[in-house]
Amino acid sequence: MAACTFTIPFSGSAETVLDKAKKAVEKQSGTFSGDASQGNFSVSFFGQEIVGGYTVTGNDLNIVIESKPFMVPCSAIESFLKSQIV
Repeated sequence: MAACTFTIPFSGSAETVLDKAKKAVEKQSGTFSGDASQGNFSVSFFGQEIVGGYTVTGNDLNIVIESKPFMVPCSAIESFLKSQIV
């Protein structure tokens, strides 16, 4: 079962949004792989990993966080990603 799921609506191209997401993840020394329709990412947070994937449906970026540190709420992950890519 996923730790959290959320959708981030965007305007413009999926490639542009995903490039921003990739840069945000890599800036945190994480990994990001995929294409304009789906992919995966992981990033370390205080020695623990946040692992997830994404799919793109129209102008919605659908995020599924598979695992995360217990102390990090889903809302914090969602807010961080929105601030970096929208």
